[in-house]
Amino acid sequence: MTDKLDLYFKAAQSAKIGIWKMNLLTNHIFWDAVTKCILEVSDDFEPVNGSGINFYTEGENRDRIKSRMESAMHQGISFEDKFQITTAKNNIRFIECICQVEIIDGKPVNLLGTFQDITNEQNLINELRLNVEKFSSIFSSANDAIFIIDTSNGVITDCNPRSSDLTGYDLFELKGLHNSELFPEEFRKQVRFILNYNLYRNEYTVDETYIKTKGGKSIPVEIASGKKFQVDNITYLVCFIRDISERKNVENKLNLLSLAASETTDTIVIANLNGDAVWANQAYLDLTGLNMDEVIGRKPGSLSTGPETDLKTTLLMQKAIKNKESIKTTILNYNKNKEKYWFELNITTVFDSDNNFINFVGVGRNVTLRIEKELELKRLLEITSCQNNKLFNFTHIVSHNIRSHTSNLSMIVDVIENTDNIEDKLSYFDLFKEGTNKLSESIEYLNEIICIQQNTNIEKKGIRLKHEIEKTKMALSLAIKESKIIITDTIPEDLVVTAIPAYLDSILINLFTNAIKYKSPERTATLSIGFEIIEDCIVIHFKDNGLGLNLEKNGHKLFGMYKTFHGNEDAKGIGLFITKNQLEAMDGRIEVESAVGQGSNFKIYLNEK
Repeated sequence: MTDKLDLYFKAAQSAKIGIWKMNLLTNHIFWDAVTKCILEVSDDFEPVNGSGINFYTEGENRDRIKSRMESAMHQGISFEDKFQITTAKNNIRFIECICQVEIIDGKPVNLLGTFQDITNEQNLINELRLNVEKFSSIFSSANDAIFIIDTSNGVITDCNPRSSDLTGYDLFELKGLHNSELFPEEFRKQVRFILNYNLYRNEYTVDETYIKTKGGKSIPVEIASGKKFQVDNITYLVCFIRDISERKNVENKLNLLSLAASETTDTIVIANLNGDAVWANQAYLDLTGLNMDEVIGRKPGSLSTGPETDLKTTLLMQKAIKNKESIKTTILNYNKNKEKYWFELNITTVFDSDNNFINFVGVGRNVTLRIEKELELKRLLEITSCQNNKLFNFTHIVSHNIRSHTSNLSMIVDVIENTDNIEDKLSYFDLFKEGTNKLSESIEYLNEIICIQQNTNIEKKGIRLKHEIEKTKMALSLAIKESKIIITDTIPEDLVVTAIPAYLDSILINLFTNAIKYKSPERTATLSIGFEIIEDCIVIHFKDNGLGLNLEKNGHKLFGMYKTFHGNEDAKGIGLFITKNQLEAMDGRIEVESAVGQGSNFKIYLNEK
């Protein structure tokens, strides 16, 4: 008997099954090495009555083992159960405890049992149970209809509630129904092929077909089948069926819209939430020179920008797309060959019935001819307005100046006629001669202005600026020597400006002469000539240290005709007026910075376009 027990203990130890015994008469308790190992106590640990209970996790597990032990000790009821314990090292484990009661003379005297660690197995069971719960939840609440089909006979063995909603059958009617009954007769061959294909390839596929409801209505569906699985040597296939009626309706509408959009001469682009193109019609492809592969997935605006595309308009469109707002605008775009065209674009946002954003629709057209005519008209209006202003000013000048001279002459003639003294008459002839000279001079100046304003189409030429400055110095060398003005420049030898030669010569002489005439008597006169390039203009600076001007007081009339400000006897107030007209005739302009007692800086803008 002892040999058998030893053999039993050795077998249990090999199987990692603990042995325990409790003598109910002496209260002696025995735990073997495996039991102690499971409980993570030392080998010399001596259990006493009640010490084992504390290893069972407090709560339901501890209450249950107490109940089982009470029944075994007092009623002789054996038990076999699973519990959660907390070891001496505070680790959670699952164990299976078996207890057999030895009864003598009708009374329990010994409890004999086994103690086995089933943590791994229990964890697997718990994980399996959790997965089953997850599957059951998904299976019951899925939006797709789910059918489990016995592949040996094609019968539906299980299905979820959505299946009933989709087909119109009750769940008990679907279970046991052959799957072919769910499909119209003309589509059964297709479905049979889909199912057989999946059984053969054992992979996930998605196909479109139709089902037939209990009421006989055909519904477009998407049928997806997963991998097959086996239970009790029976192979099953899971099929997911989704109602795509709404999607089909949208697709049909889009096909009709696409057909209409393809035939229109207006360009149409459909973009997603991020503004990336998902479709474009042929008119857009023809206008831009792009193909569909170059358009799809790209932002249409990024494909059409160029050097002259307005950044402000581009940013406004980007802001509207970011905020999902509609916008209408006109912008200068470029096609694939970098050719410019004016594009009128209306971007509209599309939302569904629940106010969820769907996409952007951009409808546009090439309005280059219209915009060019508008720009030309605007240019003509600006020219006309400018000419009108010039004509008004010129008329005012002519009427004022000639009237002044003729009035003076009239007065002299009147005096000559009304005096009898020959000497008096002769003395007035000098005044008459001076008046006629002034009138002649005014007419010459006015004629020069007319010539400048009429000759706007004289061809501009490339001129080496350094060379022209040296020529001007040579022409004015005597005046420069007498005034002792120091003239310096930083103009490169190779700097070429585009101008009308005669006008540039006149402008240089006027500005050099100005610096000489209006030099300050308090210091050595200087004139510094420099340049800079601003966009399409070469800007020439003429900076002197002369008398300077009060621009706040006289700036508005500085470039007027016959305007003088320093009382010089030789000042006629015509030079800057002519210079301004000559520059404007060349699409340029003149600006000035000045301060009284400090000097002036005249800036000449020569348009290089």
